[in-house]
Amino acid sequence: QRRVRAAVLKRLDDQPDGNYIVVTGVTPTPLGEGKSTTTIGLAQALGAHLNKQTFACVRQPSQGPTFGIKGGAAGGGYAQVIPMETFNLHLTGDIHAVTAANNLLAAAIDARMYHEATQTNAALFRRLCPRHVSKGTRYFTPIMKRRLRKLGIDDSLTPDELSDDDVARFVRLDIDASTLTWRRVIDTNDRFLRSVEIGRASTERGQTRETAFDISVASEVMAVLALASSLGDMRERLGRMVVAQSKSGEPITAEDIGCAGAMTVLMRDTIQPTLMQTLEGTPVLVHVSW
Repeated sequence: QRRVRAAVLKRLDDQPDGNYIVVTGVTPTPLGEGKSTTTIGLAQALGAHLNKQTFACVRQPSQGPTFGIKGGAAGGGYAQVIPMETFNLHLTGDIHAVTAANNLLAAAIDARMYHEATQTNAALFRRLCPRHVSKGTRYFTPIMKRRLRKLGIDDSLTPDELSDDDVARFVRLDIDASTLTWRRVIDTNDRFLRSVEIGRASTERGQTRETAFDISVASEVMAVLALASSLGDMRERLGRMVVAQSKSGEPITAEDIGCAGAMTVLMRDTIQPTLMQTLEGTPVLVHVSW
């Protein structure tokens, strides 16, 4: 299998658009509905037998169903994506990248709530904007300046020029834990993670709360990947994801947490689909998962 770079689209700019066929279903069963098998069989019929310029586009299988009663998702019979083992297990690691990005944000949310509950405004500000070791100065990063603009604070000011009120608004998200919608994810069917309590360690100073795990492919990060048209577009979409509300009812986003850039770094390769083939040599693009 090989990654397909976005530059390919520019090379094909002068080519006419083709026809798009969607294969879907509405009656899910424990063993699947046959969408993948139909998709691959149709692509092989058009490409390998009718000599049409054809390729299939399918999602990468989740390990949850793969190791459950359903099994793999490469198609069936003589209508399969190959190599089937590679396709069903890890492939290029896109689902793992989604898992890492999702859980990075989850960890940052809980860390932010912990520090806001245990630190003064001045202490939070020192941690967010530490002084340079040798120069003694401090500055706002581009991510911080985005938040300043959202709050209506002049982003040309230095940290030392902010008023006490602006410092308080800048350092405190005041997340209402009851409104948190962002969960951790894992690409395994693990029923005992459907409801968990976190923060039980003595170091967390009683900052416990109930939460749950979702399957990785259900993460909103995966939806962003499916919609993103470029790394820049992905960066902006990740930043706009709403994870909770503040105690005053304001939406809290991944951008407010300061994680959108780091999540994009983890996701940098996932935007490129993977080129594989069917048993009869028809091209298959594998991208995202659900």
